[in-house]
Amino acid sequence: MSSGRENYREDVAGRANVEDTPELLAYYDELEALEAGALWTVANKIEPWEPQSSSVPMIWRYRDLREHVLRSVELVTPEKAGRRVIYLNNPGRREFAAAVGWLYSGLQVMHPGEAASAHRHSASALRFIMEGAGAYTIVDGHKMTLNANDFVLTPNGTWHEHGVEESGSPCIWQDGLDIPLVNTLEANFYEVHPDLRQAVGFAVDDMTKTWGNPGLTPGGGAWDKGYSPLYKYEWERTYEALKRYAEATDGSPYDGVMMEYINPVTSGPVMQTIGASMQMLRPGEKTKAHRHTGSYLYQVAKGKGYSIIGGKRFDWQERDIFCVPSWAWHEHANLSDSDDACLFCFNDLPVMRSLGLYREEALADNGGHQPQD
Repeated sequence: MSSGRENYREDVAGRANVEDTPELLAYYDELEALEAGALWTVANKIEPWEPQSSSVPMIWRYRDLREHVLRSVELVTPEKAGRRVIYLNNPGRREFAAAVGWLYSGLQVMHPGEAASAHRHSASALRFIMEGAGAYTIVDGHKMTLNANDFVLTPNGTWHEHGVEESGSPCIWQDGLDIPLVNTLEANFYEVHPDLRQAVGFAVDDMTKTWGNPGLTPGGGAWDKGYSPLYKYEWERTYEALKRYAEATDGSPYDGVMMEYINPVTSGPVMQTIGASMQMLRPGEKTKAHRHTGSYLYQVAKGKGYSIIGGKRFDWQERDIFCVPSWAWHEHANLSDSDDACLFCFNDLPVMRSLGLYREEALADNGGHQPQD
């Protein structure tokens, strides 16, 4: 049975199966002069048969970037630069400074005793600590101490600042934001705190102590904001949860043992536009391929392995970052036979779900695995 595509419109060129004639070409020119156009000339481009991401699968290897990130300390001060960040630029999204889809990512470095000025913006943000000791974040007066592989939120509209204690060591973390999305919606605001710093008004790590107790909610605790009150998600607790869960499940054939970070009040995503997860691949585990709408950015928290994305293999190790564009086939493998591998991921899944745009499909051919280039 015909799909109807042949008679309706072409797949590649984006134009309908309409032959250009002098009369039609003149007609198009007349429409263009009126800042208008004929839909059938761009139909497939703006309304494709399936998602056609302009992002390309990419991997940013930490061993290649680390030296350049650290060199920025010698070249610019946090006072002049605002923030010392080396952002990740997807070749298909350079116009938007996006790492994948509408998601931004960058590697930020700070030395002991340094602090960035407090600010707030419409974009939602997160930090995932890569290396160093003594890092902290202050969000609306709540100070959080940070260690490697900790995951911290700086939700949209909150005053936040980052720094490293004098007694610490050079720290590098990944920043993840929805800046490209908010800019596309033409809704971004940015503001520097009038005092450049904010006062710490609560006990250090109070949000973790209050909201980070599994299965328990503070008596009389009230929270009505659209993001999680648990600003910090600690690596040790996350990894322990994955290991416990692995004892009770075979895991997903596509993602291994995976758990999503949630808002403990609503059990929904940590922020309204950005979701996050941590998945564990057990020794020697290889997942099957699937694809879904939404853009995903992974950071290797533990171990080494590879992912096949769109038929291309990307080998990774700890602290490497790689992306999976929307609707791209992908599968993962742990190369170790004796230790597990863990992948942190942040994504735009809350947007896909809230707009009713999420769709997923498993690869049925070749035993569920992609042929490689």
